Amino acid sequence: MRKRIPHTRYDLRIRRSDKVVEVGSGHNPSHRANVIVEKFINDNYHRSGDIKIYPHQVFVNADGEHLPFKDKEFDYIICNQVLEHAENPTQFIKEHCRVAKRGYIETPSLLGEFLFPKKSHKWAILSIDGKLILFEKSQMPHYMHDYGMLFLNYLPYQSLTYKILQLSEPQLAVNRYEWENDIDFIVNPTEEYYRSFFIQPWTKEMVEKIFPRSNTLKEFRKLMKGIWYLIKYEMRKLAPHKKLLTLEEYKQLKKIENL
Repeated sequence: MRKRIPHTRYDLRIRRSDKVVEVGSGHNPSHRANVIVEKFINDNYHRSGDIKIYPHQVFVNADGEHLPFKDKEFDYIICNQVLEHAENPTQFIKEHCRVAKRGYIETPSLLGEFLFPKKSHKWAILSIDGKLILFEKSQMPHYMHDYGMLFLNYLPYQSLTYKILQLSEPQLAVNRYEWENDIDFIVNPTEEYYRSFFIQPWTKEMVEKIFPRSNTLKEFRKLMKGIWYLIKYEMRKLAPHKKLLTLEEYKQLKKIENL
């Protein structure tokens, strides 16, 4: 079940002793992961750049729907911007719950999918009532424009006020879902209540379901928490990390011939 909504993908409750795996780490793996898993090693269709790996990590070429690990082998599993690509999201999620005790899933929200749609995304996803609701994009109205250059590549790096907005409303453009024991989800819901969020214009009641009504004091507290987290995060970025390796550099380092 969902335990909390982190500020960002770096705001995770991972213990120092936890064994961590990341599925679909792409060009930006979590430094905290001990093991990283990638399915497509020669094709960037599903990611933004070539695979990168930290020297301390173990790389595994595998499908997220069929992970080559024992039951509960890991304490924590990270899945960042991958679920929306899955061919079989039910199997994908069940595998995560099988191999790990806890974890984090991040996907574009419905608003995020409209702002920066990707052809490689098969699913539009919302977090409603603590559940992840996945709806096949082919059943929805067509996406017309991709504003990813503005909302992914420019504002998060150039606008302090936009950063604070993201931290104050962490579910605005993405779904952030930190879970324990299992993941509550529905794929292609038949119930009209859930379907309506994907195929109908949002009413005031629907907006308030995703973004509950608040008051000035609560909003001020969210703002202060967002600013405080931003300060801590910027300080954390100053900590030295080892250089990321390309897949070829990693193979040479580990003396791997076939991968």
